[in-house]
Amino acid sequence: MDLQKQTAPVDELRASDADRDRIADILREALAEGRLTAEEHADRVEGVLAAKTVGELEVFVRDLPAAHRPGPARATPGRPAAGAVPVDPDDNVVAVFSSASRKGRWRAGRRIHAYAVFGSVEIDLSEALFEYQQVMIKAVSVFGDVEIRVPENVSLHGTGGGVLGNFEVDALDSGEPDAPVVYVDGWAVLGNVEARPRRGRRVADILDRVQAKVDRKLRKHLDR
Repeated sequence: MDLQKQTAPVDELRASDADRDRIADILREALAEGRLTAEEHADRVEGVLAAKTVGELEVFVRDLPAAHRPGPARATPGRPAAGAVPVDPDDNVVAVFSSASRKGRWRAGRRIHAYAVFGSVEIDLSEALFEYQQVMIKAVSVFGDVEIRVPENVSLHGTGGGVLGNFEVDALDSGEPDAPVVYVDGWAVLGNVEARPRRGRRVADILDRVQAKVDRKLRKHLDR
């Protein structure tokens, strides 16, 4: 049996989120360098979002120098290193002609996917339990709204863009070396993706209150 004949060419493989992110990074760099106009960039980004295979993605960058550079891909500022966060999400928050949210006291996984299609999604991490130091949020808005809030003493970074829409991340660097880092990565197509700190909410303060509550319960139990 000839296994080579049964293996699909790379160009025919289904494109992953990581493949789309790689192409989007190249397009973003080309726009910053003046190689693409804003209109050309928007048209290509729209095509990237609709592409189904790796080959279809490569069409959008084959005339750009960055797509032909030898060696490993360069690290992109504002995103975790490859392999640091799993590809599969721990949590999916989807709103299609509706609204969905994660807020209050909840456990934040390493990867959260948020999709708003003619709807609204709220991801509020201001009181969340951070079990991991790095949290990736993949946010996609199509005629919708994705709103992300984080405590003011974590680090917040984002990479993404908008096609006739708004993608806005208020970058934040925590002065605490062990503070959680939240990465927001996504696109807004005729919609809105917004991430910013919630002032007055701090991870340390929340953890202190939880510890105090545990201590009170423990003392109450020992006094019995």
